[in-house]
Amino acid sequence: MNRLTKILEKNISNKKVFLLFMLTNIVYVFMLMVTIPKTMGFSNGMKLLDMLPTGYNQKYVNELFRTLGENGRDIYLTNQIPLDMIYPLLFGLTYSLLLAYFLKKLNKLKSPFTYLCLLPIIAGIADYLENFGIIAMLRSYPTLNPTIAKLTNIFTLIKSGSTTLYFIVIITILIAVGYKAIGQKKQ
Repeated sequence: MNRLTKILEKNISNKKVFLLFMLTNIVYVFMLMVTIPKTMGFSNGMKLLDMLPTGYNQKYVNELFRTLGENGRDIYLTNQIPLDMIYPLLFGLTYSLLLAYFLKKLNKLKSPFTYLCLLPIIAGIADYLENFGIIAMLRSYPTLNPTIAKLTNIFTLIKSGSTTLYFIVIITILIAVGYKAIGQKKQ
């Protein structure tokens, strides 16, 4: 924990956290507003694999890829995935530092709570593994390896679960920071 705490403390300046937060969310909004809709324009309303937090099976993958057609699969592979290869790194770094920033405000950065800062890193790694699986499936289509489909789904579930848990943690921490600030104003 000592090494993790040192790395986090070294990188949680107001400016650095704010700039990373802005950059991460610009990339995220661009995906939501541009690359995902562009890809989904071919999907006939079906959600992309990385947008299914409860997972999917090989049948869904086959149906989605068939519905996307060659142009949609190409856009998925050449537009959405490349941007989604930048986002997990930004997400992991930014949200880990953001949580550390607020833990420090609560004087809890040098406690076991520090390990919660690893949640976004886990989500980012799972997102990369999910992306590699999607790339493999897009490249091999119409032949889909059931093992790759299952593993990719597992990484999707890990990404979704760790992301959800992270946001529950950060909301809880923000509430605690708010209570602390109110308590200090009353004194």
